[in-house]
Amino acid sequence: MANAASGMAVEDECKLKFLELKAKRNYRFIIFKIHEQQVVVDKLGGPGETYQDFTAALPANECRYAVFDFDFTTDENCQKSKIFFIAWAPDGSRVRSKMVYASSKDRFKRELDGIQVELQATDPSEMSFDIIKARAY
Repeated sequence: MANAASGMAVEDECKLKFLELKAKRNYRFIIFKIHEQQVVVDKLGGPGETYQDFTAALPANECRYAVFDFDFTTDENCQKSKIFFIAWAPDGSRVRSKMVYASSKDRFKRELDGIQVELQATDPSEMSFDIIKARAY
């Protein structure tokens, strides 16, 4: 279903894969891209993949949306998990692409029920592992 404001549809597979990440933990991360006026799944990261695998899977000069399931242990020694939504808009990407991703982000994010932390990044330093850890606690 397309949003009148952004004209962007969200492929059902996006929601299904997100639910699998959230409920079944089948994936560590999902990277989404906008293709022909709709948001589609670009890459899936298996449960054994790391944050470094995730950041390496993001294209250097193209915008993407991504979700990452971050597992961590609290100071009280409790196992926890937080689902991050990351809007990746590298400085080297095309201006038009940045505009389309920015205008469609909130609509797409609403389709993914269960996002706990949102992050926007224009270069890898803005989403370093230390930043992810700090935002999770």
